[in-house]
Amino acid sequence: MRRPAVVTAIAFGAVVFLTISLVLARGLSGAGAERSQTLEILRAQARGDADAVLARLAACRRVAACAAVTRRRVARLRAPGDVDILSFQPSARLTVGTRTGSARVAWRIGDGGPIVQCVRVRREGPLQGGGVDLLSISAPIALQGTC
Repeated sequence: MRRPAVVTAIAFGAVVFLTISLVLARGLSGAGAERSQTLEILRAQARGDADAVLARLAACRRVAACAAVTRRRVARLRAPGDVDILSFQPSARLTVGTRTGSARVAWRIGDGGPIVQCVRVRREGPLQGGGVDLLSISAPIALQGTC
């Protein structure tokens, strides 16, 4: 092969490799964004701040019944102390397109016992922007319960 053809092939291969790497990195970071947003909701619940919870749950905020249930739930879960996530199972590890699913989070406030809740999540794939939207959060479920 001639030298320019080899250089072109190597450059093309490098561009393809970098593009795939960036798409995968963006897709895999969705689980971290999901966990981070869930932690913010849990902290707001622990503070008893229903408005902050609903501010992060746009879909629930628009439905009066969902907003009312969420306000009552937040009032019941209010407790002093730091929020610790004990276990987090994201709605998806990696998604190519837009996907809606449930994440499962086990958490506690201070030295309290564990609380397990499900968070409904809509995630975009890396080609759609990689966004994460939390839609709703469930009432506490059984410790071994599934979402």
